[in-house]
Amino acid sequence: MAKSSICEVVLVRHAHSTANLKGVLAGRDNRVGLSPRGKREAEELADLLGIGNFDAIYSSPLRRCKETIAPLLALKKQKVEFLDDLQEMEYGRWSGKSLPLLAKEELWKAILSRPSTVRFPGGESFVEMSLRANQAVLAKAAGKNRILIVSHGDVIKSIVAFHLGLALDLFQRISIDPASITTIRIPTSQIIQVNSTAHLTKSKPGVKGKRDRFTLGGGQGAV
Repeated sequence: MAKSSICEVVLVRHAHSTANLKGVLAGRDNRVGLSPRGKREAEELADLLGIGNFDAIYSSPLRRCKETIAPLLALKKQKVEFLDDLQEMEYGRWSGKSLPLLAKEELWKAILSRPSTVRFPGGESFVEMSLRANQAVLAKAAGKNRILIVSHGDVIKSIVAFHLGLALDLFQRISIDPASITTIRIPTSQIIQVNSTAHLTKSKPGVKGKRDRFTLGGGQGAV
């Protein structure tokens, strides 16, 4: 197949994790895997994504992303390249802590209103995360027709914000749910879809489920 100058980038957030279930900030804790709901979501992602073809598949190296992509790889028998630049934000001393408790910290206000000014205690800044993630996506999209990327909520939000031309301080307005699909054409920055969960017909919470208010880490979607 001839290579196109435009690459369709399919971004998938990892499926619902045990940290999402407990309401804690997982960060880079590699002990965090998928919850029972997340395992069902991973199967549904495989059913949908297995229909299409990808020139390459890239993923965060963290366990919850590996478990999300595993059912698809079993179908397609395609190799995946794990990239550190696609992994979760380094939340430093905030990692592993309860989101409701973290929301009481003074830093939380800046996270919601001025994330570009925030560096996590002993961790990474939002600016650093956005820079390394977007550079990785642009580099891997070059010269390809269609690629799949499996990553994390805040990482994908920063990528969407970049291609929308949004300041990083506005990226909290974007929702990226577990196991959601976001599609962007690069380098034209055309946003095809954001946070699509229409494929999650068996694993969705009840119709009356409401969204959690803790957006750090991407949130846990409907609860």
